[in-house]
Amino acid sequence: MNKYFVDTDVIIDLLSARQPHFHFAAVLFTLAEMGKYELYTSPTVMVNTFYILRKQLGNDGAKTALRKLRLIIHVIDSSEKVMDQALNSEFADFEDAVQYYTAVNADIPVILTRNLKDYKTSKLLVQTPEMFLIGNGLI
Repeated sequence: MNKYFVDTDVIIDLLSARQPHFHFAAVLFTLAEMGKYELYTSPTVMVNTFYILRKQLGNDGAKTALRKLRLIIHVIDSSEKVMDQALNSEFADFEDAVQYYTAVNADIPVILTRNLKDYKTSKLLVQTPEMFLIGNGLI
């Protein structure tokens, strides 16, 4: 089965119904829920998402949203190795480096994000949800 790493911005698009990006995030997660592929993320993404959502939904609302999300997405560990790789990487943003090396170490070949420029040093394929869905003939 195909595995894809999902960055914070895509999850926020879904859970906050952020326009104009919500449609592609919703299709992405719906197809994963249907078993077309598997989506993965990191603990850092979950924490960042909670932090952003609690401002909109409150603590309980943010936790409820993340519980529902967890039915669809897998959370993979970030290790000491990931931290060391991120700290010693060429990435300008440490958080992006952590996401990247989390995906690399879990053998996930594609990162789905709207911030393509943040991953310009990536050796993995980096796509927006729209690029991914259209490029794979899913919409």
